[in-house]
Amino acid sequence: CVLTNPLEVVKTRLQLQGELQPPGTYPRPYRGVLRAVGAVCRADGLRGLQKGLAAGLLYQGLMNGVRFYCYSHAEDAGWTGYPGGTVAAGAVAGAVGAFVGSPAYLVKTHLQAQTLAAVAVGHQHNHESISGAFKSIYKQHGVAGLWRGVTGAVPRVAVGSAAQLATFTSAKDWVCERQWFREGSWAAVLAGGMVSGVAVAVTMTPFDVVSTRLYNQPVDADGTGKLYRGFLDCILQISSKEGLLGLYKGIGAVYLRLGPHTVLSLFFWDELRKMVQHQQPPGP
Repeated sequence: CVLTNPLEVVKTRLQLQGELQPPGTYPRPYRGVLRAVGAVCRADGLRGLQKGLAAGLLYQGLMNGVRFYCYSHAEDAGWTGYPGGTVAAGAVAGAVGAFVGSPAYLVKTHLQAQTLAAVAVGHQHNHESISGAFKSIYKQHGVAGLWRGVTGAVPRVAVGSAAQLATFTSAKDWVCERQWFREGSWAAVLAGGMVSGVAVAVTMTPFDVVSTRLYNQPVDADGTGKLYRGFLDCILQISSKEGLLGLYKGIGAVYLRLGPHTVLSLFFWDELRKMVQHQQPPGP
C-alpha cells in the first residue's frame, strides 16, 4: 500500500477527470500516468503523492485481512477444489472484505481527489484530515453515510478478488507443472502474481471507475447522490456520455498499481502462511 499509493492518487484523478462530459470537451490536467504524477507533484508537492495514505492503510488492513481470512477458510474447507470454487470463494471473500473496509475507501477517495482548484477534478469535499473526514461524514449522514458507495465497492472487489485469487493459483500451478519454476519458489509466486495483475486490471477497471464516482459524488442532505442514483445508473451514464472507453479511464495506473500490489500482497500472504504452518505443532 505504501509503495503503490502514489499510483492510487493518480488513478483516482484520472478516473474523475471529465466526469460525465463527452471526450475532447474538457481540460485535461492529467494526461497519462507519468504526466499525471508530475501534475500532482506541481500542485501538491511530493507529499501529494501520498494523499490518503492513512485511510488507504486502514482500508487495506480491513479489506485484505477479511478477504484473505475468508479465502483461507474456504481453502481449508475444500470448497476451492470444486469446479468454479476458486472463483466463487474469491468473489465472496472480496465482497465481504469490501463491505467491511468501505468507510475507509470512501475517505481515501475524498482525500486523494482534493487538490488546488486549477487542477481539481470531480467534487471537492475539502476534508482537513482522515479523522476530520470520518467525523464530518458521520455528523452529516450518520452511520449509513460511512457506507455510502458500498454498492460500487462490493462488485469491484468481488470481481477483482475472484480474478486475482483464481488466476494467481492457476498460473502458479501451471508454471510449476511445466517445471519452469520449482514449486513453492518465489519465482513461481512472482509469475502467478504478474498474470493476476493483467487479469484483474482488465476485469476490474470498469467497476473501479464506477466505485470512485459513487464514492466521490456530492450528496443531498439526506445522503442521496446528486449525480448517480446507484451502480447501474452510474454505468449507464458514463457509457452514454463518455463512451465505453470512459469505463476504462485510468487503466494504465490501475495495472501499474496492481502489478506490484498483487505480487507483493500475494507473495507475502503465501510466505506468511508457510511460516504459520511450519510453526504449528504436528498432529497426533
